[in-house]
Amino acid sequence: MKPISLHGHDRAITCIRYNREGDLLFSSAKDHLPNVWYAINGERLGTFGGKNDRDRNSHSGAVWCLDVDWETKNFLSGAADNSVRLWDVCTGKMLNCIETKSAVRTCGFSFSGNLAAFTSDKQMGHPCIINVMDVRDFQADKPVMQVVIPDKGPKVTSLVWSGIEEQIITGHDNGDLAQWDVKSSQKTNIVSDHSKTVTDIQMSKDNSMFISSSKDTTAKLFDTDTLECMKTYKTERPVNSASIAPKFDHVVLGGGQEAMDVTTTSTRIGKFDARFFHLVFEEEFARVKGHFGPINSVQFNPEGTGYASGGEDGYVRLHTFDPTYFSFQFEC
Repeated sequence: MKPISLHGHDRAITCIRYNREGDLLFSSAKDHLPNVWYAINGERLGTFGGKNDRDRNSHSGAVWCLDVDWETKNFLSGAADNSVRLWDVCTGKMLNCIETKSAVRTCGFSFSGNLAAFTSDKQMGHPCIINVMDVRDFQADKPVMQVVIPDKGPKVTSLVWSGIEEQIITGHDNGDLAQWDVKSSQKTNIVSDHSKTVTDIQMSKDNSMFISSSKDTTAKLFDTDTLECMKTYKTERPVNSASIAPKFDHVVLGGGQEAMDVTTTSTRIGKFDARFFHLVFEEEFARVKGHFGPINSVQFNPEGTGYASGGEDGYVRLHTFDPTYFSFQFEC
């Protein structure tokens, strides 16, 4: 398996996401320009924003989150410059921008692409807020749903839609996973299976279950409707991201130790590997090296032919599985 290394960012990668067809890969980093790439060969298709921070159509801080709708029509990005921006994928032009009081940490489109959810951080005296907006009328003063987390409540660190348009699942910095009803703006369920910050949440292909990663060195598989924890994948280091394979009973985990400790660690030790576990048996069966720092984001290609990873080293790596992967038989 020979990966393609993509170097279009100046700083650490924060998030990567495939579109539904799997032919495009979107990436964001601690620089201010999200990128889009052809997934088949790694060619950069373009960037979202101007050439400098003074461009009004460009982010001016680290871009923490991104998402693309199912039709690959609109693109969403949230950043530390206290804004969430809606872009046209085809032209790369910014369609609208919503200013917030604090950094935008998470964002995501609903199944239809008509609704978009995002959350702002609890910082500088401002509370953490969950917002749901109508993409067709993307205005700050017209929220479909808005929930203010109390000062003593946990900050939202990850978010995903469930139930098509009806619910949102959020991960928090205290390890909680919460389920929200969009129409009533009420919390309908909460579980505390993680003991530390939930770093990422990703759905399965049929949306019946999701996987969460955490700084408590585990990733966990949950039932989407009940939030029942079904499986746990254990490692020795913080897990920054996890994804469920669309074709096989596999999951991939990416992580490593904290970024501040990277300079004291040799890559030979194997702390920056992508780690593959069996979905059902919870056993690790493979590791893939490559990054020179912690893996911050990982996702399987929607076709199941490979996966992508983005790391603290600023590189995005596209991996295409060898034929042996598809003939591999797990021995339990």
